[in-house]
Amino acid sequence: MAGVAFAAPAFSERLSDLAAFDPGSADIVILGEVHDNRAHHEAQAELVARIEPAAVVFEMLTPEQAATVEQMGSEADADELAEALDWAGSGWPDFSMYHPVLVAAGDAAIFGAALPRDRVRGAVTDGAAEMFGQGYDRFGLGNPLPEPEQAEREAGQMAAHCDALPDSILPGMVAAQRLRDAHFARVALEALEETGGPVAFITGNGHARTDWGVPAALGRAAPQVEVISLGQLEAPPAPPVPYDFWRVTAPAEREDPCAAFR
Repeated sequence: MAGVAFAAPAFSERLSDLAAFDPGSADIVILGEVHDNRAHHEAQAELVARIEPAAVVFEMLTPEQAATVEQMGSEADADELAEALDWAGSGWPDFSMYHPVLVAAGDAAIFGAALPRDRVRGAVTDGAAEMFGQGYDRFGLGNPLPEPEQAEREAGQMAAHCDALPDSILPGMVAAQRLRDAHFARVALEALEETGGPVAFITGNGHARTDWGVPAALGRAAPQVEVISLGQLEAPPAPPVPYDFWRVTAPAEREDPCAAFR
């Protein structure tokens, strides 16, 4: 069976001001980020406070870490919470970037969507459907991607890894990304079902894409659910822009991520 190509979003609006972001009656609001850009997290915190979601899902948290947040309270001291979460060993940017989003969540239920690393690695070798398990076809994991999309996604993986990957691993890297998108969509739907919504989802821009990220997985699995996606970028994108709303900020100051590969 051929893969299903998802069209560009019905609209795509550049935001000059966060006040223009209007989630309307969306059940799930996906708030993208460049992970180490503090301005993006500040915007997420502002929007979460405005949306007042019943649940907030974090790509960065495991279910166990989410339970720790709920036990300690989202407004717990940042240093104590970071220590309880073993954030220093998580590989994510400084917890001070994410803590304001948790504070803005208030009494919202906190959900963790992070997958165990062995399952993500398993997708590279054994495929996304195998690692997803029961219900994989609901999220489209039983279908191959259209060839142009597969090629574009493999090129994106190569660029994201500083052109240092062997070509042979690229299909597996795409499979791992598809697994995570489908799993994130599943957790977002669980959060919506358990709380009634709205649900805010904190994730990277790649997963926030409407053409093949979490919104596409949600559109396939639960077309009745209204989803709005915001991309936060560091440079103007080429059209068509794969977000319902998008904004461009100054890039974060960071060391050259490709220096280690030279």
